[in-house]
Amino acid sequence: MAFLLSNLSPSIFLQTGKSPNLKPIFSQSLSSSSSSSSSISYEDNLSTLSLSSVQTQSPPLPDAHVKTKPTAQDNHNHDRDEFYINLGVAVRTLREDLPSLFTRDLNYDIYRDDVTFVDPMNTFSGIENYKLIFWALRFHGKILFRDISLEIFRVWQPSENMILIRWNLKGVPRVPWEAQGEFQGTSRYKLDRNGKIYEHKVDNLAFNFPHQLKPAVSVLDLVTASASTPNPTFFFGSVDSYSSSWIKFYQAVTRTLDQTEDMLVTDTLVTCS
Repeated sequence: MAFLLSNLSPSIFLQTGKSPNLKPIFSQSLSSSSSSSSSISYEDNLSTLSLSSVQTQSPPLPDAHVKTKPTAQDNHNHDRDEFYINLGVAVRTLREDLPSLFTRDLNYDIYRDDVTFVDPMNTFSGIENYKLIFWALRFHGKILFRDISLEIFRVWQPSENMILIRWNLKGVPRVPWEAQGEFQGTSRYKLDRNGKIYEHKVDNLAFNFPHQLKPAVSVLDLVTASASTPNPTFFFGSVDSYSSSWIKFYQAVTRTLDQTEDMLVTDTLVTCS
């Protein structure tokens, strides 16, 4: 060891005037590594704290809405809106459908499934029977009349849940001894709380049929009638056999419905047996 110290150059000691401060290389790298790791850990802790504070203290978004249950008043307003919408659709549909009921089918979306049809003689219930009524009107109308049509005179509301339509039905019978006839009536449509029609009642009928045919008593009656008018007033046979085409028209429609009900009853009995 003394041999090594004596051979060292004295210039190293002369440059600084003190012994050199030698530090190990590994210690410096270890210290720098520890300082950097501590700084990284500190920054991570800061970022975690800042995120947690933002999440816990951030105010609610301005566009966020709190959902609440609808109140009874909201439900009532919704029902009233639905009623008036369906009411307007019903009035518009009736205006469009009735004048063309002998040429095309109706729009049945405005009626309830248990709709009831009432006239001075009969009552029918159910949407299928209601559809059958207008099918029979179109079918027998084409058979018994050369021309038949319905005209709307007036549409109004005497109350909120009722629609009244005054109409005039006229037609030219196919038989040569009857002139053109017509009659007026009123259709009353009652609506439920949803604006759907649950009853259609026909009343206030005003008839204007051709003159009733009478059985001829003698040939002189026929000659007198044919000289005064081109349409015969007398004919051989009973009055019932030469009744008005309008009466036959009504009877044919009701008979169609009666036969359908009998068929339904028979089918039900067969199914049950």
